[in-house]
Amino acid sequence: MTETGQRTRLGPQPVERCPRADSSIRLTSSTVQMKMDLMILITGATGAVGRPLVHELARAGHKVRALTRTPATAGLPPEVEVARTEDLPLNGVTSIFMNPAVFWNGLGDLLTRAVENRVRRVVLLSSLAAAAPPNPIGAHHLEFENQIEASGLEWTFLRPGAFAANTLQWADQIRADGVVRGPYADAHTAPIDERDIAAVAAKALTTDAHIGTKPLLTGPESLTNADQARIIGETLGRPVRYEEISPEAAREAMTGGFAPAEVVDALLSMYAAAVNTPAEVLRTVEQITTNPPRTFKTWTTANISQFQQIGIATNSA
Repeated sequence: MTETGQRTRLGPQPVERCPRADSSIRLTSSTVQMKMDLMILITGATGAVGRPLVHELARAGHKVRALTRTPATAGLPPEVEVARTEDLPLNGVTSIFMNPAVFWNGLGDLLTRAVENRVRRVVLLSSLAAAAPPNPIGAHHLEFENQIEASGLEWTFLRPGAFAANTLQWADQIRADGVVRGPYADAHTAPIDERDIAAVAAKALTTDAHIGTKPLLTGPESLTNADQARIIGETLGRPVRYEEISPEAAREAMTGGFAPAEVVDALLSMYAAAVNTPAEVLRTVEQITTNPPRTFKTWTTANISQFQQIGIATNSA
């Protein structure tokens, strides 16, 4: 399930402590040994965050064990060890990147096994909703956070807001007639490129600077749903518009799929609260990675094939 922590007005301080990380690490013999000693387990390794995270860690020379339900078709770098999610092999693992979508029905004995296997650290893909007033989405992620904190393992809880990839749910409508039909056209979010979440996760997994922190992550701009539809159209080279429907119609459509009713209601409430209210934009991604977060236009350009009609090329550069 894609992370859905939309926006809410939060305090000005994005993390409990968030030192600026080094943009480059000298490959001394001790650094090389550290990389050799690490085995990083990535759950949800073919997901929107997991895949770029696996690639980033592999490029940096870290040992990675990537978990997926379909190892034969994972398409990950050849130097990466790929295993089945159901097996959850923890032998030799020092750090875990945990995607709650993989554990929707609970963690089971994972944390107990992690302690028994001398895993040191868990980096959790949490949600900005966990920092908001009580809501089912935030409560779900807070439950994971509390269990991990109680385990005695080192931890970092990444709390991103709306994923840019949330707009992929519009792809069929855009391909069909260029009209996105959804609720609250003027609701603001600050969509974050999943590659930026992965970059922050890589720092949290491979350095000690962010142990015990809960960084709040956003994209670099506040955009309405209508803005995002327009930008997708600009990248496609043809008009795309957002046509607002009633919250009741949206709820019926959303609950008719796979989303639980309480999650749908929480999302609609977040959208309603965000109408004509610019989303808070935080600098946490740049503070941690030293690179500015990617714009929604950059994300759209990288993913434009998902919105294209078959056989029609985009006019964007």
